[in-house]
Amino acid sequence: MNKRFKLLAVLAHPDDESLGFGGTLAKYAADGVETYLVTATRGERGRFGSLGKGGDPVEVGRVREAELRAAAAVLGIREVSILKYPDGAVDQVEATTAVRAIVSHIRRIQPDVVMTFGPEGAYGHPDHIAISQFATAATVCAADCGYRMDHGSQPDSLPPHRVRKLHYLAWRTSKWQAYQAAFRRLTSMVDGVERQAAPWPDWAVTTEIETSAYWPVVWEAVCCHQTQLSIYERLGTLTEDQQSALWGSQEFYRAYSSVNGGRKLETDLFEGLR
Repeated sequence: MNKRFKLLAVLAHPDDESLGFGGTLAKYAADGVETYLVTATRGERGRFGSLGKGGDPVEVGRVREAELRAAAAVLGIREVSILKYPDGAVDQVEATTAVRAIVSHIRRIQPDVVMTFGPEGAYGHPDHIAISQFATAATVCAADCGYRMDHGSQPDSLPPHRVRKLHYLAWRTSKWQAYQAAFRRLTSMVDGVERQAAPWPDWAVTTEIETSAYWPVVWEAVCCHQTQLSIYERLGTLTEDQQSALWGSQEFYRAYSSVNGGRKLETDLFEGLR
């Protein structure tokens, strides 16, 4: 590969990088792509081992950040940046603040491809939806010469950068069925209304990445999230067909591309760039 490509994942919580995007991150890192991760929260409202969700948020956040960094090392991620936004309230962060923060990382890293959650947030999770919106806006703003990041007397020293492609996670029905067989019926209760996992129709998936060879790496990364393992332990009981459906590939929707398009199914996030 003549050019060393860069891939940036902009996600919401510790463990998103392993369970949601792990196969893709591991594959491209192994292929020599520089992989980067921006995570919005430290996961301080998540489970904390036997304490469930009853742990001290400061301690939970500290431990889960350490778990995230360990998992990222397993996946071969070059750099992890954490925005330290409130877990469960990313959608309440001022949009200009969040977009500016992500723009700063895009302009500094200069990724060729960005990937994040889809606009539905996988199963309606407000943090996933918010980070998808912020990441999408940031890819536009990062390329805008008129978008300034000055802070008082501090000059805007990072030049604009145009991301070539933006991909959203887009799981088909078979993927969600395997995932929920391992965990539970995935729902999110928001403002008293239950939101449920929403599979993408097969025809809407634009990109399918072969990741079956990286299942052992992904599982090692998942196991780094020790505080969450009570949720994940059922992964080991899946049938062979379910394992294949869950880990054999990862699917995306090509939300934006300046280099390719059309109906042909991509097998590479960097298609049109190589």
